[in-house]
Amino acid sequence: MSVIDGLNAPNTIAPTSASIGSQALDQRAFLRLLTTQMTTQDPFNPVDNTQMVAQMAQFSSVAGIAEMNQSLKTLISNLTGSGRLSDASNWIGRSMLTKSDVITPLADGAYAGELELPSAADQVSISFVNAEGATVHSMELGAQEAGAAAFMWNGKNEAGQVVADGPLRVVVTARAGTTNLNPTIATWTPIAGLQPPAAGGEARLVTGLGLKKPEDAIRIA
Repeated sequence: MSVIDGLNAPNTIAPTSASIGSQALDQRAFLRLLTTQMTTQDPFNPVDNTQMVAQMAQFSSVAGIAEMNQSLKTLISNLTGSGRLSDASNWIGRSMLTKSDVITPLADGAYAGELELPSAADQVSISFVNAEGATVHSMELGAQEAGAAAFMWNGKNEAGQVVADGPLRVVVTARAGTTNLNPTIATWTPIAGLQPPAAGGEARLVTGLGLKKPEDAIRIA
C-alpha cells in the first residue's frame, strides 16, 4: 500500500479524544474508588493507613504535574503564537496598516491609508470628518483600477496651517458609472507600546486606534 493510500485509509488504531477522555482517572473517580476500597475491605485485615496516604500523595502529585504541563502549554502558546512578544515588541515606534474608517495622525502629523476597490472606479473621492461632523479636508483620487489605492494628507490647509490634530473619520465615495462601490478602508496608525498578555490571553499593541492584536496588522512600516 502506498503512502497516499495509507493516509486515505480509515484510522482504526488511534482512539478518539472521546475514548481517551472516558478512560482518564480524575480526582472524583479516584476518591470514589478509594471509598469503595475502604467500605469493602476486610475488617480483620484492613488496608494499611500508610499505603492509603501514599496512594493519595501519588495521585495529587500526578494531578499537579498535569496542571503544570497545561500551564506551560499556555505560556508557550502565548510566546510563540501570533501575539508573541519577541516579534511584536520590535514594532514599537513604527506604524501599522489596519482595517478601520478612523484615521489618526502619524509622527509627522500626516494622515495616510489605503482603499481596496472591488472593481474599477471612474471617480474616487475622500473626505476627512472630525468629531463634530465637519469636513476638514477633501481630496480627489480620480479614476482607479480595482485593488489597492493609497492616499495621504499632510494634515494642513493650503496656507500650511495644521487643521486637524486628532482622530478623523474617513468617508469614501467611489462610483463606476451610476453604481456606488463599497471599498474596504484601512488606515495607518502609530504603535506606541505593547501590552503584555494576561493569563490565558495574548499581547496587544497600543496604537492610536486603541488596543490591537498583532494579527490585525496588514503591513508594518
